[in-house]
Amino acid sequence: MELRVIDKSQTELSIEIAGEDHTFMNVLKGALLEIEGVSAATYDVNPEQSGGQTEPILTIKTEQNVDALDALEAGADRVLGKSDGFREAYKSAT
Repeated sequence: MELRVIDKSQTELSIEIAGEDHTFMNVLKGALLEIEGVSAATYDVNPEQSGGQTEPILTIKTEQNVDALDALEAGADRVLGKSDGFREAYKSAT
């Protein structure tokens, strides 16, 4: 997975996440929206309307007291926690 920061301020972050599709992006977006202080999390995968863009671009907006990069880290941790929980539930079921 390759990440490329497109735009960053303390309360906003736009990052390209190469090689991912709607499946991962929806999970990450959902996890970000569960983080306290995240006011918006969206992604765009629309090459025809984005001038040829083919990789998803994630955009995070946070409240003044929450750093957008810290929110991304918390969201990624939340995705890991959910996948670990699913893995354990699957092992218990089999």
